[in-house]
Amino acid sequence: MRPQFCTLLTFTTCLLVTLPCTSSAQEVDILLRGGSVIDGSGSAAIPADVAIRNQKITHIGNADNVAAAWTIDCEGLVICPGFIDLHNHSDRQVVNAATRAAVNYVTQGCTTIVTGNCGSGPVDTGDYYEKIDLHGAGLNVAHLIPQGSLRERVLGSGNIQPTEQQVEQMLQLSKQAMQDGAWGMSTGLIYVPSSYAPTEELIAIARIVAAHGGIYASHIRGEGTMLLKSVDEALQIGREAELPVHVSHFKSSGRDAWGLVREAARMIDAARKTGRMVTADQYPYIASSTSLGATLLPSSVRAGGTKELIKRLDDTETGPRIRELIRTAIVRRDNGKAVRIARYNPNKKWVGRNLTDIATSEDRPAVDIAEEIIRGGGASVVNFSMSEDDVRHIMAIDWVATASDGRAYLPGSDRPHPRNYGTFPRKLAYYSVQEKVLSLESAVRSMTSLPAEILRMTDRGLIQEGLAADITVFSVNDLKDTATFDNPHQYATGIRHVFVNGTPVLHNGKVTGALPGRALRFPGRNISAR
Repeated sequence: MRPQFCTLLTFTTCLLVTLPCTSSAQEVDILLRGGSVIDGSGSAAIPADVAIRNQKITHIGNADNVAAAWTIDCEGLVICPGFIDLHNHSDRQVVNAATRAAVNYVTQGCTTIVTGNCGSGPVDTGDYYEKIDLHGAGLNVAHLIPQGSLRERVLGSGNIQPTEQQVEQMLQLSKQAMQDGAWGMSTGLIYVPSSYAPTEELIAIARIVAAHGGIYASHIRGEGTMLLKSVDEALQIGREAELPVHVSHFKSSGRDAWGLVREAARMIDAARKTGRMVTADQYPYIASSTSLGATLLPSSVRAGGTKELIKRLDDTETGPRIRELIRTAIVRRDNGKAVRIARYNPNKKWVGRNLTDIATSEDRPAVDIAEEIIRGGGASVVNFSMSEDDVRHIMAIDWVATASDGRAYLPGSDRPHPRNYGTFPRKLAYYSVQEKVLSLESAVRSMTSLPAEILRMTDRGLIQEGLAADITVFSVNDLKDTATFDNPHQYATGIRHVFVNGTPVLHNGKVTGALPGRALRFPGRNISAR
């Protein structure tokens, strides 16, 4: 260990005398030694050691005067903040014994996920957080008020407008959720019943969220040819409710809308120049994933759920009109080739195949296949609908964060979107290192300090002394998203170590089984009344 020296000022001689320092070495629990630190701010990587003690980062720099109980050699590796997934759908999975470890996210380097997205998830935030803390999780969880589930709690799933009393009930539930530590609210404005809320109803709830310091995150009403109008609505909600706006999975969906996302980005830039806090997130793929019903049919047809939809299909007047809507939607999606079945329990041999392929093998029209699936309870699909040029353009914008739009999974017979397993390594290894769409430091920022800033999360997102020890260590040379659309249940490689609140959940590329993750409660503002 190199000796340290202290400077002693002698007042009688005014001479500076250098003497050996007798202070003891700093004791820490874990020392990450010899790595290259990308701190998450966007700054260039620097060589430094990182020390952890009592769940916090306690030292960054030369660690010759650090005494560690456990030293991990990080020579040739990158040390960076743990990744924060702003848009995740593990609401059920993170409180389920089989999936609460969130292995497919830990192996991507994630240490925090945000749930309650697209307007769906637990309404009772306090109860949800208690369930997470009861058993722990593989990573931390922050929650948004899900406006769709909130509306369903009060009004059901029908297309009805609330009374003043019912609006007040939604506002009080929102206020309670914010007081229990929700970080904002989300909407899923293509889904039932979220889509039935008029803008004024959303603004009223958003004002409650704003009063407590939260954000408004939205799966906007349209990501196709309605994109600009839908972004404008989100901006209006932010202006009138006076809160930050975040656009989820920012994209142009469908060939006839390609390029519109660039104009939407200019709209957001203009709002930001006026001082508004407006941001977005993106997953690094050209395919999206949702239900077949939401892909092919407008929300007005899906009101009341599958049973009501089947009644409309059986009706002699509405049935033919719905089938024509399905047929038109299939034609717009490359005659069904762009729509691949990801999960459909009644007929698993269709999983992994597109509508055109299924229709050909069954010698039936694609519209009949789609109707059978809808009558069978619906299916999850992967929809190849985006332009690679648009994806790259949006990725390079400094207010666009990285998010998966996936959930915790166990390997199985289904074929989910590979984003569930590969989002973060794909952006780093493919788009940054290989394709040079953005620098590695910028890519890391998009999944660390930027999402923390968007959420107003102040205790993580950076490699900084005093912050929570949520840390990811990876090998640039070995980093790869191995999950594909044909074989999605494949864990990413190259992530060597992941620490959540100072506890290793991944060590030498192997899952430890630890569950140190906890519910992260937004401190909010002390509001006594609405």
